[in-house]
Amino acid sequence: MLVIVVENAPPRLRGRLAVWLLEVRAGVYVGTYSRKVREMIWDQVLGGIEDGNAVIAWDAPNDAGFSFETCGKNRRIPVDFDGFRLVSFLPVETGPGTRPEGEAHDRQVAERRPRRRGT
Repeated sequence: MLVIVVENAPPRLRGRLAVWLLEVRAGVYVGTYSRKVREMIWDQVLGGIEDGNAVIAWDAPNDAGFSFETCGKNRRIPVDFDGFRLVSFLPVETGPGTRPEGEAHDRQVAERRPRRRGT
């Protein structure tokens, strides 16, 4: 089994993937191919993804039962943990003048509460 998920992919790449794989949801492609064909399809993704991102997962003879690769900018990055591939999350990018999520959320909740009139 082979699964490819693309986000923000150009229409040309999405059409190319649809030639080889079945698009079961928007941007989610599945199929069953040999290693050689899988690598050829992934090379086309790498060459055509532009500003988007993608992940490919396939059956593999390892402890997890599958393997995967990613490309493009994404908060999720694969890391090797003692020979086992896991996914790590990068911190949310914050620019100057932004508040941490918790503080902004607390302020928004406080603003929605009805105010009491003086007692």
